[in-house]
Amino acid sequence: MRIALHTKVRADRIAQYEAAHREVPAELTRAIRAAGATSWTIWRSGTELFHVIECDDYARLLAELEELPVNVAWQARMDELLDVAHDYSSDGAEAGLPVAWEL
Repeated sequence: MRIALHTKVRADRIAQYEAAHREVPAELTRAIRAAGATSWTIWRSGTELFHVIECDDYARLLAELEELPVNVAWQARMDELLDVAHDYSSDGAEAGLPVAWEL
């Protein structure tokens, strides 16, 4: 399945956000893959962030990552940088952007 998400970085934290994503912990990327993600791409337009995630089951992905210590630490770091964060709760499984058009 493919999920699109929208988050937002704080205008004064763009450089820190991009620097953090150049150094995503290997333990976290392994955990994301183990939870069923095959790819995760984030685009930035100003402060707007658009994510596309390819995964087996998005709800399962969130459930497996929500309480994982490496992800909890990463999300705490992201909370310092984001105005709109990725929701890892069970409600977050319904937060994907609806498809408006597809070729």
